[in-house]
Amino acid sequence: MGTEHIAQIIEQKTNAIFLCYLLFAICSLLLLGCEKKMSSNQDISREGVSLEPAYGDTIIEGSIGEPSILIPMLAGDSSSHEVAGLVFNSLVKYDTDLSVIGDMAESWDISKDGLVITFHLRKGVRWTDGVEFTVDDVMFGYKTIIDPKTPTAYKEDYLQVKKAEVLDRYTFRVTYEKPFAPALTTWGNLTVLPKHLMEGKDITKSELGRSPIGMGPYKFVKWTPGQEVVLESNKDYFEGRPYIDRYVYRIIPDSATMFLELQAGGVDWMGLTPVQYIKQTDTPLFKRNFQKFRYPVFAYTYMGFNLKHLLFKDKVVRQAIAYAIDKREIIDVVLFGLGNPGTGPYVPNTWPYNPDVKKYEYNPEKAKIMLAEAGWKDTDGDGILDREGRPFEFTILTNMGNQLRLKTATIIQWRLSMVGIKVNIRSLEWSTFINEFIDKRRFEAVILGWGIGLDPDQYDIWHSSKTGRKEFNFIGYSNPAVDTLLEKGRRTFNIEERKKAYFKIQEILADELPYIFLYVPDALPILHARFKNVKPTPIGISYNLPKWYVPKAMQKNTLIP
Repeated sequence: MGTEHIAQIIEQKTNAIFLCYLLFAICSLLLLGCEKKMSSNQDISREGVSLEPAYGDTIIEGSIGEPSILIPMLAGDSSSHEVAGLVFNSLVKYDTDLSVIGDMAESWDISKDGLVITFHLRKGVRWTDGVEFTVDDVMFGYKTIIDPKTPTAYKEDYLQVKKAEVLDRYTFRVTYEKPFAPALTTWGNLTVLPKHLMEGKDITKSELGRSPIGMGPYKFVKWTPGQEVVLESNKDYFEGRPYIDRYVYRIIPDSATMFLELQAGGVDWMGLTPVQYIKQTDTPLFKRNFQKFRYPVFAYTYMGFNLKHLLFKDKVVRQAIAYAIDKREIIDVVLFGLGNPGTGPYVPNTWPYNPDVKKYEYNPEKAKIMLAEAGWKDTDGDGILDREGRPFEFTILTNMGNQLRLKTATIIQWRLSMVGIKVNIRSLEWSTFINEFIDKRRFEAVILGWGIGLDPDQYDIWHSSKTGRKEFNFIGYSNPAVDTLLEKGRRTFNIEERKKAYFKIQEILADELPYIFLYVPDALPILHARFKNVKPTPIGISYNLPKWYVPKAMQKNTLIP
């Protein structure tokens, strides 16, 4: 889920301080935390073989999830954003040092009060159908995302714009009524859309959802449902032709099967499970032929409650469940220690993270006492708590193929049984899970994860106004104090004032526990060693995928015209 939500504001004086603070608190830590595991002979090269960059070859990435739609503003899952991000562009993007750089905007000017941003667009760039990109495409994308008829969870940031203007063919200006801290980088989330192809059409029915036309480093070729999405390099890409000719996104719902495909050569790149990372790739074969990486990510896994359900309306019950779950056990058994306990919606060692919130150390006896005080007792001696004749039984839903979440659910099931709560587990295919259960609120509890942004604004996840269909507050959380703090945190450029707001939000969430924040995992990608120029950074390894290459003598796949 979700994927895919990033923001940060950089403005000349105030924002320079903001950026320095961010880099000190995040970048230095994450760069030190990056671990690139590979042997000295991993180049699989022979004496006299050139390792110079060369065009050609195909990269095959394995994924347990299939994209839902390839128009990013309509997608809430990471698979969709990963593929669409190679086809579409935004105005700005993050650089490896977490600074903001241009994408379709060459440069921009920000007024002293931070309320006006003027973007100067690239000239001479064309959509892959040959039509020139202009400011009209930016304005069309903006008007589309704020349109009430567009079913998107991302429009809130753009509703903050008081006025959007086309100054000339290559200049776009936005004016905000009030300070909005994430303003600049929200334009890294807005997909520029081809007006000439989509104007006057229903975006939800557009053929671009399954056959997109963009300006990015790769062009769409085909989508075989349940199997793969295929892209080929955009030889006219404005930042230079990608070295790798073809990108294949293979859908393999089971990570163990995907690992077998990796070994057999059917996959070049995948995210390892902790047991695969620790035990199954510690062999001469893998050390010689693969590059293995480990680095912290801006993400967390949680168990979320449907707060409209009778079982979970009482926060004492939610707190008791938290005391009955051993997070350290989950990290040791499921993650093999490759992660940290979660305590809130921010990851450790970043500036908005509050280390002093209420903790729920494993204490099953305390959980039993709290449940009894809430009226839940085993009155019939069957080992299951009940109240007013109703047993304490619920089902955890999660997505099929994600073994980490399934194993986490199994441990939670066992631990809760020890305090008298019966838990069932059901795993669902991703699109069914989202469309039929999350969107329709047909769940009691879920185990899911959020990939979070570099800016701490999480208005779309926690604000009480964001509980509609396809919006991210699907658990139905509502707290006026949190609403006020979310608004306060986004309305100032002062990092200390923002920090106070987000610290207080975490204190409230730690007390009310709409989620039980379980763990913050490490990213564990593995990639075939023939791919060169791969460099881990705080924003991952794929940020420069168009610059990856395979030396000519090592190329495995040839693209035949």
